Amino acid sequence: MPPATRTEPAPTSSATAPGPTAVGPTPAAAAPILAGYYAGWGAGRYPIAALPADQLSVLIYAFANVSAGGECVPEDPKQDDPNWTALQTLRQQHPALKVMISVGGWSQSGLFSDVAATAAGRARFAASCAAFIKAHGFDGLDVDWEFPVSGGLPGNHYRPDDGQNFTLLLAELRRALDAQGQADGRHYRLTIAAPAGPSEYRHLELKGLAALLDWFNLMTYDFYTAASPTTNFIAALYPSSTDPDPVRRQTHNADAAVRAYLAAGVPAGKLLLGTSLYGRGWQGVPPANDGLYQSDRGPASGSATGDFAGDGVLAYPDLESHFIGAGGYTRHFSAEAKAPWLFNPATQIFISYDDPESLGDKADYALAHGLGGMMFWELSLDDQQHALVSALHSRLNP
Repeated sequence: MPPATRTEPAPTSSATAPGPTAVGPTPAAAAPILAGYYAGWGAGRYPIAALPADQLSVLIYAFANVSAGGECVPEDPKQDDPNWTALQTLRQQHPALKVMISVGGWSQSGLFSDVAATAAGRARFAASCAAFIKAHGFDGLDVDWEFPVSGGLPGNHYRPDDGQNFTLLLAELRRALDAQGQADGRHYRLTIAAPAGPSEYRHLELKGLAALLDWFNLMTYDFYTAASPTTNFIAALYPSSTDPDPVRRQTHNADAAVRAYLAAGVPAGKLLLGTSLYGRGWQGVPPANDGLYQSDRGPASGSATGDFAGDGVLAYPDLESHFIGAGGYTRHFSAEAKAPWLFNPATQIFISYDDPESLGDKADYALAHGLGGMMFWELSLDDQQHALVSALHSRLNP
């Protein structure tokens, strides 16, 4: 049975959000990149051998860690070693696939500030990263520092000059990777997981970073999370004129983040528009406006019909099994934000997520504005039929 769908009316004339105007050099036309992160801990749910490698340009394995001595090290060798062996087999079967390693992440960014603070620390870290990717057969490095200056987990180390030091750290990494690449007769890629919120990216020297990086993996999702007291879209493409927050509706969407990076001098071709393969649920949501922009009682948990985690996160297979078109949940769609949501007035649960329709809109946006492509978090959250990855791949490669 197809899901019930209700769609907000499309905006008229000037209410429609225009696309961004590119700033900076325009790179030569190239096939769009589709880069997918893969969390090592997801192998039990979604084995590497089952991944849709033929639909990916780049697979980014998450994560390597930063050691107390300031070096790049495996997060969990017991988990990672068999995964990396499986990745090498996958790459042999799909020679066009590039496989990178991401270091850091939300839970492991606490020591980046210390590493980046001194020339000696930067050199030690860069040398260890170059040796790491060489030893384990990776095609490049992704740095996921969340976040310089402020904004990450409590207990992370911060400095006011983290932004400048991040540029210096990436410059040292670029030198180390280029030296290793020259020795190996190849190019090692360098990217970052780039913040999409103005409170984070305002600390970065974006134009300087653009000269060092192959591309930015722009994290244009989780604009709202379990901590948000009001329901909203976790990954809206555009602002919605009905959003009651006049400030955040202008900044908490993918188009706003892209515009900000372009205005800072980042070439469009070095931006990969990000999205998520999961939803977030809130509970205790009143039925007004079908649950959208309403107060909540925190992340949904303990649902009798789903597998909510403590932070309300739902993988796409859970959404398909328990919520999309089932259990009294109605799918709604904002024609302005280009974002779906689910709501059940009986359970008072609201879920924001992306689906093939909204992902198609994002892929169209990336193509229309000359972006380098798209990335997503993360592969093991898709269903076994690769519904979301396939939606992105087919739209990026018409």
